[in-house]
Amino acid sequence: MEENQTQMRMIRIWVYDGILASGVSGPIDVFAAANRIAAKSSVNRRQPIRWRVESLDGKPVHTASGQTVAVDGRIDARGRADAILVTAPFLADMEEFVSRHEQLRALSSALRRQHVAGAVVASYCTGSYLLAEAGLLDGRIATTHWDRATDFSRRYPRVELRANEVLTEQDRVLCTGAVTSFLNLALRLVEMFGDAHLATTTAKALLIDTNRVSQASYATLLDEHGHSDRLVARAQLRMEATLQHGFRLSELAAYLAVSERTLNRRFKQAVGDSPLEYLQSLRIEVAKRLLEAGHASLEGVSQRVGYGDLSTFRELFKHKTGLTPREYQRRFVQHACRNNLKS
Repeated sequence: MEENQTQMRMIRIWVYDGILASGVSGPIDVFAAANRIAAKSSVNRRQPIRWRVESLDGKPVHTASGQTVAVDGRIDARGRADAILVTAPFLADMEEFVSRHEQLRALSSALRRQHVAGAVVASYCTGSYLLAEAGLLDGRIATTHWDRATDFSRRYPRVELRANEVLTEQDRVLCTGAVTSFLNLALRLVEMFGDAHLATTTAKALLIDTNRVSQASYATLLDEHGHSDRLVARAQLRMEATLQHGFRLSELAAYLAVSERTLNRRFKQAVGDSPLEYLQSLRIEVAKRLLEAGHASLEGVSQRVGYGDLSTFRELFKHKTGLTPREYQRRFVQHACRNNLKS
């Protein structure tokens, strides 16, 4: 028993008020399942992982859903750890989260010390904000929740954000995407501290989809006019109303009684994209909704969003979402109205 204990890896799970409860229980369930599977293995019966749940003051924390999460003790920046798994704040509370300066300083300092000491530092979803606040993502690749990509890039320009990725890993710093990717993160830790076969077997046992390689197919490509520029808002409404027609910047600028240069500049400032880039995203977003409804042929969808050339539509759709239109419909179509697309 002592030999097994010395071989087990310690993962410290750091928690604080406002996290999602599933971000604690989900990874623990994965670790527990991996240990049980490993213990039954005819090749190696050792259990690879131990864990502790810790908070800054050693007291239970209150989650965003109102649940209370018990902890095993206080966060110790010098405590031995093979990995630190940082839980994530609830998506809707990011402004409040980044204003918790004292908490962020304490967690950031502890994270940096653990990383210097050799620990893997890992988080999922908006937990990447905390890793960025600690400076652990400067000059490194990272991902975050797809809906926070623009905000994250604005706050942390030194981070190489790969918002479409489900998992990024560099220099013992791991990030994963939107909320339930904590399962993918937990499996990666199982792979690191156990082996690939154990991670695969655990994923199968828990029915975890390890084929999610991109967040793009889950993302909403538009921010629903989330700005205050009335000129750009008028341009967006015009695009939406004339979606099936060909796009000419000169015609749109003339309709708005501004120069093409002004329209391009204002669009970039308000939306972050050029008018053409925005139109492409708009067309793909409408196409996604039509495909989710499951009642239109692929040719019909393509024409509805302004693409007469089906191959061009297919290529752009896959570029934007990571899936072909057919793959997207199979994954996201409403169950009540699953229809096959005509090729």
